[in-house]
Amino acid sequence: MGDPKTPRRVWKKPKRPLNYDLMMDELKTLGTFGLKTKKELWKTQTELSRVRLQARSLLALRQEERERKEPILIQSLSKIGLVDQNSTLDDVLNLQVNDLLSRRLQTMAQRKLFFKTPYQARQAIVHGHVMIGDNVVTIPSYVVKTEEETKIRLIPESRFNETLSKPESDLGSPETENLEIETGDQPKNEEPQVKQDAEKESPVKQDAEKESTE
Repeated sequence: MGDPKTPRRVWKKPKRPLNYDLMMDELKTLGTFGLKTKKELWKTQTELSRVRLQARSLLALRQEERERKEPILIQSLSKIGLVDQNSTLDDVLNLQVNDLLSRRLQTMAQRKLFFKTPYQARQAIVHGHVMIGDNVVTIPSYVVKTEEETKIRLIPESRFNETLSKPESDLGSPETENLEIETGDQPKNEEPQVKQDAEKESPVKQDAEKESTE
């Protein structure tokens, strides 16, 4: 029978994982995209290094071979929205980790369905509230293709259909807008009260002035 196959590791740790600056950058990326563990970030970094390795290997080929294989790589990356059809290998080498993370279903669902945080979007996906076309997708790290962007929606019986709404402006959610309106109106409401108090006190001061003159 032979030895059982062990799963191949698809990610690599950084060379200095305890570097302070690197740790701060990783934590910032985890919070921005709502990643659960650093392993998800390392998987994306490994995938990015694989794509860059393919681009560098194409640059080392002869012109004829490169013209034949380069469109295949560009077309595969354009399907998931990383580059355009007219992009070159230099554009592929300029890709960053955030470009790959922004194509995850978790990030796309937060933008298109107006979730308040990426963690709320992750919870909705894992619990089966998000669909792509007619299929329910429960994988937050699913890479969304360009043709699937318009098909992302909530299932009809989801409770998020009632709670989620498009923000009225770019300032944030409607709750924060109402809070800003209330705080902005508070100083204006205080001014008339001060004027009314001053008007009430003015007759008393006038009477006192008359008595002093008499």
